Amino acid sequence: MSKRTNLIPEARAALEQLKYEIANETGIPIKNNATSEMTSYQYGYMVKKMIEAQKKQMEDESKKI
Repeated sequence: MSKRTNLIPEARAALEQLKYEIANETGIPIKNNATSEMTSYQYGYMVKKMIEAQKKQMEDESKKI
């Protein structure tokens, strides 16, 4: 079991969904929640996508103000 904890426990489901979406985009399926099969490229791509999504969300919020 992982010792890592999320600062926001409710975010776990969204992070799991994002992991599968990115794995699908890169063409490498994740079997039985085996994140150990993910490469450093996939993890890097996942972080890149998370940053892009956060930037977009922040931009959208700033346009509302």
